[in-house]
Amino acid sequence: MKFSERKNLPVKLSDDAFLAPYSEILECRRKAAEKRFRQLSGKKRSLLPAAADHKFFGLHLEKNQWVFREYAPYALSIVLTGDFSQWQIDKKYQLESVGNGIWEGRFSREIFSDGMHYKMFVTYPGGCGLRIPAYARYVVQDSGTKEFSAVVRVEKKFVFKHPVPPPSAPLIYESHIGMAQEEGKVGSYQEYREKILPVIAEKGYNTIQLMAIMEHPYYGSFGYHVANFYAVSSRFGTPEDFKSLVDEAHRLGLRVIIDLVHSHSVKNVSEGLAEIDGSRSTYFHDGARGEHTAWDSLCFNYGDEHVLRFLLSNCRYFLEEFNIDGFRFDGVTSMLYLHHGLNRCFTSYDDYFNSEIDDDAVTYLTLANKLIHEVRPDALTVAEDVSGMPGLASAEGIGFDYRMAMGVTDFWFKLLDIPDEKWNMFQLYGELLNRRKDEKSISYVECHDQAIVGGQSALFRMAGADIYYGMHKNSGNMRIDRAVALHKLMRLITAATAGNGYLNFMGNEFGHPEWIDLPREGNNWSYHHARRQWSLERDPDLRFGGLSAFDRQITAIAGEKGFYDRPVQTLRIDDTAKVIAFERDNYWFFFNFHWQNAYCDYEFEVLRGSYSTVLDSDELCFGGFDRRTAEQEYFTMEREAGEVISLYLPPRTVLVLQRKHELL
Repeated sequence: MKFSERKNLPVKLSDDAFLAPYSEILECRRKAAEKRFRQLSGKKRSLLPAAADHKFFGLHLEKNQWVFREYAPYALSIVLTGDFSQWQIDKKYQLESVGNGIWEGRFSREIFSDGMHYKMFVTYPGGCGLRIPAYARYVVQDSGTKEFSAVVRVEKKFVFKHPVPPPSAPLIYESHIGMAQEEGKVGSYQEYREKILPVIAEKGYNTIQLMAIMEHPYYGSFGYHVANFYAVSSRFGTPEDFKSLVDEAHRLGLRVIIDLVHSHSVKNVSEGLAEIDGSRSTYFHDGARGEHTAWDSLCFNYGDEHVLRFLLSNCRYFLEEFNIDGFRFDGVTSMLYLHHGLNRCFTSYDDYFNSEIDDDAVTYLTLANKLIHEVRPDALTVAEDVSGMPGLASAEGIGFDYRMAMGVTDFWFKLLDIPDEKWNMFQLYGELLNRRKDEKSISYVECHDQAIVGGQSALFRMAGADIYYGMHKNSGNMRIDRAVALHKLMRLITAATAGNGYLNFMGNEFGHPEWIDLPREGNNWSYHHARRQWSLERDPDLRFGGLSAFDRQITAIAGEKGFYDRPVQTLRIDDTAKVIAFERDNYWFFFNFHWQNAYCDYEFEVLRGSYSTVLDSDELCFGGFDRRTAEQEYFTMEREAGEVISLYLPPRTVLVLQRKHELL
């Protein structure tokens, strides 16, 4: 097979010879998922009926009357209370037990009106208290009492005007609605739609990943302590506002995925599912297994059929109600293992096939992927897993479309702890390409995790305090020169070698300074670090704009149709010279990571032909020093070993070429 004809060949999970000793366990997992699928799907062989609990439970207007249902098997009585009863416990609004743990009430249409606040007053063995319904679709916080309540919603038909963009290799812009504005405040869905979506589209990304969409009582949790799984966060606006955001994203060619937090739930009793009917076991495991001590949260019982239906319905609800295009499943490692992956190093296949695996979670995730793709065959599912569980993103296994290449970012930030003079090119290149052949993966230098309190973004880590006064174009700051140069190299080599997609957290493409810190008691409830300073990349006197311009070139290359369908072909790895060169989809990448050595007439064996310059990180517009001739064309020369190209590689730069045609 000729060099130019090599293609990625399909690889299956079963092709991994190292999995042979565990084939029986894998088959047991498959059978367990199939058994549960048969139980839930019945003769229809479809999960849709089992994922329709949101249409049954909660408050609905049916045949000109309100019907409310709640699953609360441990409750002794339930009474609805709210604005309609002046928050009194009136038996007129009491529910009846109709069996199988289900409580139901039917009320005339005049009792509830759009916008009324309400809760359940639940009596259970040993106590009583107010609770928010599990299937509440809109939950708001009172500005005075700070208490949360469900809101009556008279469903309004929302018409999505714009078609969903077709799927492609995901270039993901991870984002947070509340902190997306420059002002120190909580941003809204509407502001994000009007101000941020056009910026993302212009930057060349094709997918946005939104954090913190599901309602969470504590803003500082970044949306990972969910209380109300069927409610989009009201602090950003209404459900209709969110639908408008999704529709506008589609108009701009952006697909929308959201963080799906089914790995755990907030402990709050009055706001969430914890002890919703007086018992924790209605949704969560009892005892130590039900508590995630590291996250101060509760762990779902994935073996309980009602919990399965609740979570599966949640997936379907967001796909159908909000027309989103998929999910990034948060905390998959925590779900898969009884030890939640805490303080564990996954160094052997034995770590993936032992008694510490939560088999019920494996089954749930398998069913969730099956359901999601039944509802939307083009939907995107991404797993956040640090363990490397085989089969996670395989059709033969759990069924995710992609997995996050979390080892890549971990490796980058380990490198940032040592001088780049000591970076090993073989280790770096090996880590960038270290992925299973039977799975699709998404690589990234950093996401929100690296920039939250206690961490630093990549540029901030390299620049330190100099980022505050050294980013002026005329500063001549050598520490900033290094940080800017490496920032470009790190991002391009990560995107160019990625398996099947690339991710960036908002603002990090231009080296957003400082860290992320949402308002909390420890910072006197400040919004100073809970925003994005977009003006920095637009300031012509600062170097942030050069990084942003370079990022647009990255997305232009990686966004080429078929780019990620082609394999990475290694040309040269030279640790002494700190040079890495490779080809992909007729893009030829030449990286010089050396901190001071410039190489003149550095020769690489390539295909015969002429090559044009596609990208030069050293251009002034990218914050470089213009040490190469702009738009230069290169021609191969014949050597004894074959055809070579001779290049000038200044230190800490990358040159990207494209082969135009073969020489006659």
